[in-house]
Amino acid sequence: MVRLLTVILLLLLTACGSIGLLPTSELVQKAIALELEQTQQKLSQQLDLDFQGFEIKRLSISQEQPLTIENLPAFRVQGTYDLIVKLPKRSLTQAKKPFNLYLQIQQEGKTWRLLLPDKGSKDMQPIWRSYLIQ
Repeated sequence: MVRLLTVILLLLLTACGSIGLLPTSELVQKAIALELEQTQQKLSQQLDLDFQGFEIKRLSISQEQPLTIENLPAFRVQGTYDLIVKLPKRSLTQAKKPFNLYLQIQQEGKTWRLLLPDKGSKDMQPIWRSYLIQ
């Protein structure tokens, strides 16, 4: 019942638009960057690559679906972006990379977190790892 009320409240608030509870393009770009940084660090260590950084361009949000995760309002945000990976002697570009993010606004309404489902939880409710988006 609480979950249903939370979803209804979230839908009403987001319908107003002026409240600012919808994830912005800037927030989504920061969340993608956070996820990419973690992947980049793992690849750098495993493959001994020298990444010089990356750039996110042409972010396009196609869907923002409100939901509740662990009793807090969240959004599943989907879309595409162009990724430029910078290497020492060249850059690689991947166009229209799809993304599927889970973003959650915290109770005080001031901060957002990137939620990543733990890959080990298939049969049960997902276990979420949470990262502050700065």
